[in-house]
Amino acid sequence: MKNKFGFIRICCVTPVLELADVKTNAERIISACGTAAAEGSDIIVFPELALTGYSCADLFRQKLLYGSAAESLRMIASETASIDAYIAIGLPVMHESRLYNCAAVIYGGCILGLVPKTYLPNYGEYYEQRWFSSGADVFSDSVVISESEIPFGTDLLFKDHLGRFTIGIEICEDMWAPVPPSVRKSLAGADIILNLSASNELAGKAEYRKELVSKLSGQQLVAYAYCSSGISESTTDTVFGGHRIIAENGHVLAENQRFEKDESFTTADVDTDFIAHERINNKSFSDCAAVELRGDNSGSFFRMVEYGDDESAAGDGLNNIMLPSALKRFVDDRPFIPARADSREIRCREILSIQSAGLASRLRHIGCKTVIIGLSGGLDSTLALLVCIEAFRQLELPVSGIKCITMPGFGTTGRTKGNAEKLCDALGLGLEVIPITAAVRQHFSDIGHDENNHSVTYENCQARERTQILMDKANQLGGIVIGTGDLSEQAMGWSTYNGDHMSMYAVNTGVPKTLVRFLVEYYIDHIADEAAAEVLKDINDTPISPELLPPDADGKIAQKTEDNIGPYELHDFFLYQVVRCGFEPEKVLFLAEAAFDGRYSRDVIKKWLRLFYRRFFSQQFKRSCVPDGPKVGTIALSPRADWRMPSDASVRMWLDKLGD
Repeated sequence: MKNKFGFIRICCVTPVLELADVKTNAERIISACGTAAAEGSDIIVFPELALTGYSCADLFRQKLLYGSAAESLRMIASETASIDAYIAIGLPVMHESRLYNCAAVIYGGCILGLVPKTYLPNYGEYYEQRWFSSGADVFSDSVVISESEIPFGTDLLFKDHLGRFTIGIEICEDMWAPVPPSVRKSLAGADIILNLSASNELAGKAEYRKELVSKLSGQQLVAYAYCSSGISESTTDTVFGGHRIIAENGHVLAENQRFEKDESFTTADVDTDFIAHERINNKSFSDCAAVELRGDNSGSFFRMVEYGDDESAAGDGLNNIMLPSALKRFVDDRPFIPARADSREIRCREILSIQSAGLASRLRHIGCKTVIIGLSGGLDSTLALLVCIEAFRQLELPVSGIKCITMPGFGTTGRTKGNAEKLCDALGLGLEVIPITAAVRQHFSDIGHDENNHSVTYENCQARERTQILMDKANQLGGIVIGTGDLSEQAMGWSTYNGDHMSMYAVNTGVPKTLVRFLVEYYIDHIADEAAAEVLKDINDTPISPELLPPDADGKIAQKTEDNIGPYELHDFFLYQVVRCGFEPEKVLFLAEAAFDGRYSRDVIKKWLRLFYRRFFSQQFKRSCVPDGPKVGTIALSPRADWRMPSDASVRMWLDKLGD
């Protein structure tokens, strides 16, 4: 599956094997390779000792068994020569009077190398040291199979001939060791680790195994594919379930249901571009590599094995034929919001705690017991108010110190103003009403602006008048102004410079727009009383609007933000892919098509993506001077800690990548 977006398709295969029947097993492996290759797999992984079976016990001492395995390996390589995929197969290998439990890597008809298992379990139901030697103690770096000299050792890494990825191998118990071999292999450049396993099933073991694979992939910033023996391996006192897991950077992409009776496949597309991005961003990764892979006599160096040259490779180079619908990985259309309700609840509780703790710390530090908040009856200011209440509870301050002000203007509707009044009443707070129309009209007169001209001047005069009132009220009452703008507005520059753009502490600065509703929902479900919950539900259902333009003839909101700048669900998706993942425009578009299939066409997504880039680049000057606010997730745009970007950077290259 060749593409230019860094996706590599890994297929883990659990064949139905016959214990000690190498010929039958080899035939089934060849057949399975064909099936996996037809699905566009770049890497095909089989279990530990898949050619013979793991449970052969003292039969491993039989030359017929390990000799047949070596012969069959050469035959498999020959029969799969036309398959454009790297194939990893487990088998026993006799070398210099020792038997090793190995993984062979095959590509283009060649056996590229053999990696012996390092850690041999010899406890409980395991007796591997009875038959095998550890790969930690090999005497030479190659082995002869069918008159061909094959690289041999635990120090092998396998580099794709097109430079797309590098494979590191470990075998079953290696993963369970305190320091798995994959750690140093990842530090040495492997971005995909394959684990060929024969892990038997015990109650509770599968969940721990899954957690281990996930954690190793996250710790090593790597894609980790785990492939274990199936039920046909079961014998005597042990039962195998054929567990297969593919994880990337701490997240499980694919996992099978165990105990399948037939040959079975688990496939996922891992993203090597994202792995590279994470490694660049994580300085500790490169620092650790420098420490662990020093050029001493500790065996730090790894040998890189690569197939032939580009002309002899089975592959035909990179192209972009893959469609978004063919991608074998879940692309989350709401990357900031956990899909599972229980995880979402935990996340919301944690974010509210971070927001309120940050505000409480600021108030405690400056000795302030009063906050001023402009309450519009919209989502963002509502969330900011709820954060203020929680911060005051932490500090054991009376909520009378929370001064709410609503400032109706030309676009204020009865619904939002009414909700602001009802919410304060339900929460036991006072609400001061300060209309701004007269003051703004005076300002229009001062600067010579026609009130009927509903330009950006018309809108921004109102936003700045509100901010002036809040700031002056803060001085008057000895308090600080709480900012209500969110992360999405900051990314898009959707604020009035020195208007709602400014405050003394911005509690929502790390919260994307798509998450705000869920935080309010969490408050409704777990904190608010019945009266407050009823008002909060209606606020959550109110269209997003700055209410700076007059309402329609029915007095309803006419100015809807998403009509002007596009759906926030798209912009939050773009923000995550651009800032968190560092993806280039074509890949962001590709992923958006996959995530929003059936909801937005490619042309619509492209239209709003172009707008996102234009605004993200042009509005950096606003982000360069934002007020303090708590970082709550992996993305923050504060220039002091997270996002440093020149205010005058050109967006041309990014837009050119998207075309017209």
